[in-house]
Amino acid sequence: MVVVWIPSLMRDLTGGRARVSAPGRTVAEVLDALEAAYPGVRERLCPGGRLHPSLAVVVDGRRAPLGLLEPVGEESEVQFVPAVSGG
Repeated sequence: MVVVWIPSLMRDLTGGRARVSAPGRTVAEVLDALEAAYPGVRERLCPGGRLHPSLAVVVDGRRAPLGLLEPVGEESEVQFVPAVSGG
């Protein structure tokens, strides 16, 4: 199962848990499983079906250039972190 780190502002949806596990082969599939277990997660992370513009996906410690389409392994770790833009 993929381990997902839950941002502190979303832990009200997971009963205060900082990490949860979910199955999936892509970030999108993991998000689907999270939504089934913790309703409301998808709307906070992906309003309108797209990853919130202020967020980036990190899989196994590296920024995921494919975002929700990024493949994950059975023992991957996924984080949703603030997107950093240069200037």
